[in-house]
Amino acid sequence: MPKPPKIPESVLVVIYTPELDVLLIERADRPALWQSVTGARNYPDEPFAETAAREVAEETGIIVGTQTVPRDALVDLHHHVQFEIFPEWRHRYAEGVTINTEHWFSLQVPHRLEVILAPREHTAHMWLPYEEAAAVCFSWSNRDAILQLPERVSGRGNGRLA
Repeated sequence: MPKPPKIPESVLVVIYTPELDVLLIERADRPALWQSVTGARNYPDEPFAETAAREVAEETGIIVGTQTVPRDALVDLHHHVQFEIFPEWRHRYAEGVTINTEHWFSLQVPHRLEVILAPREHTAHMWLPYEEAAAVCFSWSNRDAILQLPERVSGRGNGRLA
């Protein structure tokens, strides 16, 4: 049975520390392309927060909802962007689908956590200060999301995004 087409609605999850160090992962299918965690919904009405937590676990081994990374560390930024799907990846979607809607999330972790990569998806990871991380991202939307971290950090003392 053929794999069903991907849903053109995805999440981008910027994982960061209180010091604004950002986790980037390198794509296995495109070496030297660094990004934050991304992934599409599994089914049309899957809640975006569920998609985000699932993708974080699948791609990094970081589990949202633990003592180290509580559920409220995952923040829906209530922001989305649309972009054209790269031609080389359109075969994953239904015929004629060319636009993806990406919903932004952030995930604050207490420090640079150990990461367990999904080897078919990613081959390496690195933690960088946010400005350096933004500079190496291949995606303009990922770069923008990272660069907005300082202005989104609340002044409530917990370092979580507002």
